[in-house]
Amino acid sequence: MGWAIALHGGAGDIPYSLPPERRLPREETLRHCLQIGVKALKSNMTPLDVVELVVRELENIPHFNAGRGSVLTNKGTVEMEASIMDGNTMKCGAVSGLSTVVNAVSLARLVMDHTPHIYLAFDGAEEFARQQGVETLDSSHFITPENIERLNQAKDANRVQIDYTQPIQKDTIKNETETSLANGDSQIGTVGCVAVDSNGNLASATSTGGLVNKMAGRIGDTPVIGAGTYANEFCAVSATGIGEAIIRATVARDVAAIMEFKGLSLKEAADCVVHERTLKGAVGLVAVSASGEVAMSYNTTGMFRACATEDGYSEVAIWPNTKVE
Repeated sequence: MGWAIALHGGAGDIPYSLPPERRLPREETLRHCLQIGVKALKSNMTPLDVVELVVRELENIPHFNAGRGSVLTNKGTVEMEASIMDGNTMKCGAVSGLSTVVNAVSLARLVMDHTPHIYLAFDGAEEFARQQGVETLDSSHFITPENIERLNQAKDANRVQIDYTQPIQKDTIKNETETSLANGDSQIGTVGCVAVDSNGNLASATSTGGLVNKMAGRIGDTPVIGAGTYANEFCAVSATGIGEAIIRATVARDVAAIMEFKGLSLKEAADCVVHERTLKGAVGLVAVSASGEVAMSYNTTGMFRACATEDGYSEVAIWPNTKVE
């Protein structure tokens, strides 16, 4: 048994041709955030505090689709969502529809710690944020030139668009409704972190801006406990991919349930859920077990991911068999 940590920056059809100017900053962000998490675990910070800390940092660096880097709705607005869960107590908190809160994951933590509820959304969540005195900024802070360009590309193609999709030509889109559902509705860029300490305490957190050109008011899997985020005494899981598919399959909870009721290892359970029980090309996840195992499974082209364990193993990668370090 030993501590372990894993984090992700989204799974999906990430092209191998992703240009260095888009790839390298994301790899460096993963490496930076992994180091923060490892240092925190080594200093005996609780896993719940660690996952919040790491996801906050991922939200603050606009290379992924969360916090400052959140993509825009079809109305050109930001609607951020996040959740967090403690494995020991199974306490959890979730938020959706945030447009001014700098760190959605921390508001989710406050919902968990300071309300009798689990999930607050839109005006109620924003009001709670003001009551709690968390950092907020005008919504224009989250609307970056890059994400305005992404939204315009998606609108030009009349589709919901994944974060890393290259510019789309209208004449290449046939049967746009089917295409948007099959290929565009993916939460690539969602961020998440899972951690376990040397005593087997587990926690998970996930945060996202959603989908490029999504309908205003749409809620994905990220804040849905048991779908995008879950932690109990067996494991902690953070998922990413096509939100609707993840919700239908209760991906994060299924990993834990397979471990609990079938007695499989973390990797076996994660691979079962990802490769046998969900739509191919739809999902990725990172997970850690109470015994310090790590799983980073995906059935997409790639997944921005990183992990480290107490025995000295460390990895930062995007595609299969392409470990950066």
